[in-house]
Amino acid sequence: MNKRYLNSGRTNQKLETRNKILASAQYYLNKGLEFNLEDIAKKTGISRATIYRYFSNIDILAAEAGLDFSTESPENLFNNLKGNEIHDKILEIQDYYNKLALDHENLFRKYISVVLGSNTSTIKRGARRTMTLKMALEETNFTQKEKENLSNLFTILMGIEPLIVTKDVCNLNNKDSIELMKWGINLIFKGLEASKE
Repeated sequence: MNKRYLNSGRTNQKLETRNKILASAQYYLNKGLEFNLEDIAKKTGISRATIYRYFSNIDILAAEAGLDFSTESPENLFNNLKGNEIHDKILEIQDYYNKLALDHENLFRKYISVVLGSNTSTIKRGARRTMTLKMALEETNFTQKEKENLSNLFTILMGIEPLIVTKDVCNLNNKDSIELMKWGINLIFKGLEASKE
């Protein structure tokens, strides 16, 4: 989705529209039917121009709709966290997104390939990791700037992107990749604890 468009005004309404578009694409995917942006516009009752602002081509929409099937919403994930301490919550969030990336690695790689291969440089992905992390960090005593920085820092230690780096660049296997990313988060928390002393 166009980042400037999402960040301008009525964010919740725009996220609802985005979710409606994804749900319509999922309908066609579930039925095994071919579809285009015009079909999505008809099914959602949203103009094709509006659909285009969210997803500039059908390949990006289809890839993201496929991933959206198996991804827990940030709200549900946050509400189901079992840890009491922020450290435990962040590790649970990391574990969820890393497992999701491993379980659907080929689909995530295809999605990234489609997004990178498109001519649109302003595509904004779902950002589920950062939303989930921000919810968890909201309950802490960190400043708003620290919460923002921690959310961004933790995001780069979970999901498909660091998994690609650890596997393709560092030549690690799945187990070692997951352990390394977990070690990274543990180091951040050790640094945070040391800075309080």
